[in-house]
Amino acid sequence: MNPSILITLLLLQCLCVICAAQEFDFFYFVQQWPGSYCDTKKSCCYPTTGKPPSDFGIHGLWPNYKDGSYPSNCDPNNSYDQSKVPQVFTFGLVLIIKTTHQISDLISRMQQDWATLACPSNSGSTFWSHEWDKHGTCSESVLDQHSYFRAALNLKSKIDLLQILQSAGINPDGGFYSLSSIKSTISNAIGYTPYIECNVDEDGNSQLYQIYVCVDSSGSNVIKCPVFPRGKCGSSIEFPSF
Repeated sequence: MNPSILITLLLLQCLCVICAAQEFDFFYFVQQWPGSYCDTKKSCCYPTTGKPPSDFGIHGLWPNYKDGSYPSNCDPNNSYDQSKVPQVFTFGLVLIIKTTHQISDLISRMQQDWATLACPSNSGSTFWSHEWDKHGTCSESVLDQHSYFRAALNLKSKIDLLQILQSAGINPDGGFYSLSSIKSTISNAIGYTPYIECNVDEDGNSQLYQIYVCVDSSGSNVIKCPVFPRGKCGSSIEFPSF
């Protein structure tokens, strides 16, 4: 076979694999309570920018299929923040071309709303890189890198979980609240039932860890979850302070 034809066929095959992987049905938008991340035997480390706000933080925006499975690591050629955006300036008769990172204008919001608590302490870029490479690349047919992170940040502003819960008297005070009341409070506020993920603190108590809300494939609108992740919480769970 002609080498050029073979190369063309291989490229087409690769493109088909990538396109197939990028087809998805909806997103899970996942917010995490930092107090529950830190209140475990593993503990946590604050980012180099300091202690994050006492608020739910973004964990991720994850493409999913209706059967409960999900694509991952869909495009190794589109790594986190590697592509540069050229900006052209003129200084007298001199033409200056400057390049900036795709998401440089979002970094301050990400440090606030999408902070990392992993150890050792770091700036967050490793966490964001992981989220883009594993999940974001699987939605790049819909959202480029900048749009992906912006969509998650906008959803965070739109779905203020802490305010929703506190308005119903559910506060991060180390008290125990019924799982049903947490679900119904959020459902009444956003129109759809969320999925609640629990973890266990150092004393073995079940605690509010992450809240999943389903979003359409545009990354904009909250929808009814086609399927929930597997997992189980107790009927009464702790909402630890942070």
